[in-house]
Amino acid sequence: MTTVSAFAQSTVTLYGIVDNSIGYSNSQTSLGSTTNGHSAVKMNSGVWAGSRFGLKGAEDLGGGTKAIFQLESGFNSATGAQQYTNAMFGRQAWVGLTNQTYGTLTAGRQYTSYYQLLTTYSPTTWLTGFYGAHPGDVDGLDSIYRANNTVEYTSPKLYGVTVSGSYSLGGVAGSFNRGSTWSTAVQYASGPIGLAVGFSRINNSTPGGGAFGADSTTSNAGAQSGVSAVTNGYQTAQAQQRFAVGAGYTFNSAWDVTATYSNVQYIPGTGSKFTDTEVFNTGGIVLHWKPLVAWDFATGYSYTRATKANGITSSAQYQQFNLSEYYSLSKRTGLYALQAYQRANGQTLGTNGSGNIINATAAIGDGFQSTPSSTRGQFAAGVGIIHRF
Repeated sequence: MTTVSAFAQSTVTLYGIVDNSIGYSNSQTSLGSTTNGHSAVKMNSGVWAGSRFGLKGAEDLGGGTKAIFQLESGFNSATGAQQYTNAMFGRQAWVGLTNQTYGTLTAGRQYTSYYQLLTTYSPTTWLTGFYGAHPGDVDGLDSIYRANNTVEYTSPKLYGVTVSGSYSLGGVAGSFNRGSTWSTAVQYASGPIGLAVGFSRINNSTPGGGAFGADSTTSNAGAQSGVSAVTNGYQTAQAQQRFAVGAGYTFNSAWDVTATYSNVQYIPGTGSKFTDTEVFNTGGIVLHWKPLVAWDFATGYSYTRATKANGITSSAQYQQFNLSEYYSLSKRTGLYALQAYQRANGQTLGTNGSGNIINATAAIGDGFQSTPSSTRGQFAAGVGIIHRF
């Protein structure tokens, strides 16, 4: 990480991450395919932390107020490809003001308040999003979703409490609501205890429903958030609605535990391919152990259950088990290993929505969104190296 003083009271920092790994998974196929899957060994980029480079800076305006900005570009460090087509700074691009007394106000492409205050308790902290996000990242607790055109305010911490709210403008003529995303969250952190509650809603910009497509201007690079084998049959939703609670407790310097619960709703409109609101409830827990300065270990479990709706008589269920091992070679470089297994049961909707009832299949974390298992079970593992600068 390099810091340059542009003026006496201004700083600009260049930073980045390069992360590559070799991963194995069994029974892998393409999303929506009915063919039998096969095992695969391949190089994956950004597993422990997304490969990126960025610029961030601050200028002291006086009176305790600073102007701040961040520009962050993601890339595939295995191929050199840009993460988002036609979006050089697709990870983050925002500018704002901050004051220790009054809080922080930012505008641009950024994470919503829901994610900002819940991420501390997310399973992805130690299990990674690639392997450890809740199935298909159904509750958006990993960092894969950012919202365009977002205005966000976060309060200063007062008696352990932080409050945040964000609104992402849809820009649809004749409607302030269509295509918008809004969220709010509250976090309490004091001593060994932490707790956060968050809510978010992503509205389709197409009147009355229809697929989340290029006109969903606040979505992740113009595509619906969280499409996977878990939610594929509900991608024509008029809106996605998420509520989540996260909590953590630090026992001592070696042990800490975090837990989350989320309720996610896929709400249909007149143009949707399903008729009943589908609800996914997920509970998860992660135990982290740091026996030595250089070592970190973690294990996690999550259980996701969908409701009976749209003609489904046996609710889809997903159980996921995770392990992670991390060794620090230095402050900036580390080696890691990850293992995950998921078991799916029950039924869900296929791509064609209502009437297309299929067996639920496994999709570990969010690294297998487009390559889920062709069967009920899936195992995956990987080893990698990460360097921060």
